[in-house]
Amino acid sequence: MLRSFKRFASTSGLVKTPLYEAHVELGGKMVPYAGFEMPVLYNSQSHIDSHNWVRSNVGLFDVSHMLQHNISGPDSQKFLEKITPIDLNLLPEFTSSLSVLLNKDGGVIDDCIITKHEKDKYYMVTNAGCREKDVNFINNELKNFNSVDHNTFEGTLLAIQGPKAQDLLQKFTNEDLSKIYFGQTKFINLSPISATVHLARSGYTGEDGFELSIPSSNDQEVREALNFFNTLVEEYPDIAKPIGLAARDSLRLEAGMCLYGHELEETITPVEASLSWLIPKSRRDGSNTQFNGSSKILDQIKNKSTTHRRIGLTSKGPAPRQGNKIFSEDGKTEIGYVTSGSFSPSLGGNVAQAFIDKKAKIGSDVKIEIRGKLRDAKITKLPFVQSKLYKP
Repeated sequence: MLRSFKRFASTSGLVKTPLYEAHVELGGKMVPYAGFEMPVLYNSQSHIDSHNWVRSNVGLFDVSHMLQHNISGPDSQKFLEKITPIDLNLLPEFTSSLSVLLNKDGGVIDDCIITKHEKDKYYMVTNAGCREKDVNFINNELKNFNSVDHNTFEGTLLAIQGPKAQDLLQKFTNEDLSKIYFGQTKFINLSPISATVHLARSGYTGEDGFELSIPSSNDQEVREALNFFNTLVEEYPDIAKPIGLAARDSLRLEAGMCLYGHELEETITPVEASLSWLIPKSRRDGSNTQFNGSSKILDQIKNKSTTHRRIGLTSKGPAPRQGNKIFSEDGKTEIGYVTSGSFSPSLGGNVAQAFIDKKAKIGSDVKIEIRGKLRDAKITKLPFVQSKLYKP
């Protein structure tokens, strides 16, 4: 069952997150995004200022527009292993993993984070822009499973990212955050929030950080979430600042992370997107190899039959954008296309992700067609900025 923020619906027909009030008070420039009113930037900082702040301090990202799922029941593992290539036997309780929802042809319907709470109890987060498609897909797949309970819910989802994230969040909990590593999750008490908060150590920006799922099903819970967010901003202005969608995109791009609708689409398999590592060895051979599109995906892995791979580009001048064509160094042969690109505040030049002929070598010079002109670029390995995820 899909529950929405009806109390936060705006006159424009867009949906407001529980933190909307704070964004407006802080001077957030609100824009339509996936059916929500979201801050793209704040008056106090430029895009570059916001980006660099996260790399050196703490950025607060409202990601409440993402859709949260609870999946439980005796057949929940079989169900998830049918629609994704994950092996949940390899996932310890209270840990999470990136995965992808797959159509029957092995194309990516959406990327997702799956968390295992118990053997038959899972928590999943999917993208805002795919919510209707994802729910329809899941409901259709559930017709083949009798013992699975699936519901979606919405609350405050707050990402706290940056090298000082642990020091900041530790001020609000007695839980020893130094013992929770990247990919691990836990239910914790977080002052001054009365409800239990689901914490996941994550890093979509490439920096260390956390994602907090804060219950917001009634006015009191919403007010507590708002107070917590405002406290972070008001009491620790030298450490924490709210960050909008603009910097979130450039940060993930530097970190070599995929974005649905750019690097991932229904016509692209995980192998073609250079995400073969999402298919563990146990799903490639043995008795547990059946998942949506498995025959095509496993054939691509075994026979190395893909023609292109996802890789990075660096350049100067105008920034590459999605759809720009890529040519060989002499400009005569088209060898790929840009999936997303931007100026890189961390590197001082442009970075882009692209699908390029897999025979092209890292370090090779290429041309990108931008605004009707061929411009110099170089094939570069990903990520552009080394991740600083908190691992043992």
